[in-house]
Amino acid sequence: MNILMLGWELPPYNSGGLGVACYHMSKALAQQGATIDFVLPYTAQHPGVDFMTVHNATGLRPEDRVHMGSYDSKYMESLETLDGVDVEDAGDLTTMRAVQKHYTKFVEGLAPQIQPDVIHAHDWLTMEAGVRAKELTGAPLVVHVHATEFDRSGEQYGNPVVHEIEQEALQMADRIIAVSNITKNIIVERYGIPADMVEVVHNAIDIDSFKGYEYDQRDYRYLEDLKHEGYTVVATLTRFTVQKGLTHFMRAAARACEKYDRLVFLFAGDGEQRDELIAQAADLGIADKVYFTGFVRGKQWRDVYSVADVFVMSSVSEPFGLTALEAAHHGCALLISKQSGVGEVLKSILRFDFWDTERLANQLVGIALSPALESSLKDGVKEEYAHLSWRDVATKCIDLYGRVKSGVFA
Repeated sequence: MNILMLGWELPPYNSGGLGVACYHMSKALAQQGATIDFVLPYTAQHPGVDFMTVHNATGLRPEDRVHMGSYDSKYMESLETLDGVDVEDAGDLTTMRAVQKHYTKFVEGLAPQIQPDVIHAHDWLTMEAGVRAKELTGAPLVVHVHATEFDRSGEQYGNPVVHEIEQEALQMADRIIAVSNITKNIIVERYGIPADMVEVVHNAIDIDSFKGYEYDQRDYRYLEDLKHEGYTVVATLTRFTVQKGLTHFMRAAARACEKYDRLVFLFAGDGEQRDELIAQAADLGIADKVYFTGFVRGKQWRDVYSVADVFVMSSVSEPFGLTALEAAHHGCALLISKQSGVGEVLKSILRFDFWDTERLANQLVGIALSPALESSLKDGVKEEYAHLSWRDVATKCIDLYGRVKSGVFA
């Protein structure tokens, strides 16, 4: 079966879990016999990606794309035309919209050539291209929702242009995949899509991708020294955006330090809230307890997990949360907000409402003071994540492709 896979990133040039999910899902699909043409919005080498054909829709470098936010796109004004493609005025979305338009135009040329059996589009950035490919080829369209605009805006309304793109694509899709029941409920309740159009396929983890890696705590030796003195290291690894609930987490951290002083916090990542969070830590009097790493990937990304005792996902609205599975693999105890989809597949975790800073503070202190509780959480979650595999995800997708292609859902 020939799949036209439309994604916005792949490792090592990913900014979050979407690229990781696309990579491992595509690899597992290829291992089950699928032929995949994967379209990216930039040009780069992806070592080890020999299981599918990668197409580059623009000459952008990955680092150029990183500078573009989902909404604020004032970077690289020269991209207002891409290889002669005119760009309509779209306010704050001008540059991002330019790349999307060029991406769609590239797919318009590619799709009729390869005549895919199924078109699989991931999130709003590629949905327009997916709809256009369906129009040109007649192939069924599967829209895979890893996050909605309601998630990205922290349950606020968000950007109306993005909502319009999501609404149209969800209505045009022959089938919709949601990464959690939380996401399915948003699609049904906020976009008015019939529930029987949406299938939940949870993400997984590829344990083999961590094999053969030598962990090195030298980058975090100050934390290792504190651990030897009896401190508990609490980490989060995420984008610093309103969606991730980090200001609530910071208040919980301060409250926890009032109750127990042998806690330190590692905030790994970057984003528009970085300066706000640094200032908040100072205002709350815990600047000496909070360490900011900046953006991390590769070695430093893995080492964050290895140095942490506890991992916190404080998201206001998190469709899934692959970092929780990665943290579990690295032996962390997990504290996950009730608004995070990964809690649907992991049970040996402590949960809290993202806004309930007192509860989160008590949970942090409880783990720090109880080695037995910490050990129980770590052991339990390791057994649970081990049952999740991208092979199973691919099997579900292959089954869905077959049904949608045969018109079972018509």
